[in-house]
Amino acid sequence: MRHQKEGRKFGRKWGVRRAFKAGLAANLIVRRRITTTEARAKEIRPIVERYVTHAKKQDVASLRLLLSKLPKPAVYALYHDIAPKYAERKGGYTRIVKLAKRRVHDAAPMAVIEFV
Repeated sequence: MRHQKEGRKFGRKWGVRRAFKAGLAANLIVRRRITTTEARAKEIRPIVERYVTHAKKQDVASLRLLLSKLPKPAVYALYHDIAPKYAERKGGYTRIVKLAKRRVHDAAPMAVIEFV
């Protein structure tokens, strides 16, 4: 039984799945907006929002924590560009917009995830 199991598996093992989500999060941070499947967008939203909350603190501990989780270009974009914009905001830094078109080869529902 799968009772109280959090998160989606995406057909990957634990380590690969973790790297996959980190890569998606880094792409979103660097590009500010990505088009992906609804499931992937819903899965990375809480991760990215947690990273923004850490970056808002603007201290060395937060910077080091982010550097341990994300690649350098993503961390510096998040720490210096994105987080200061949300200094007064209490949460809800991302938006998911569902698209009408589905992916061609498997008809997966698509969505755009972006910063507000």
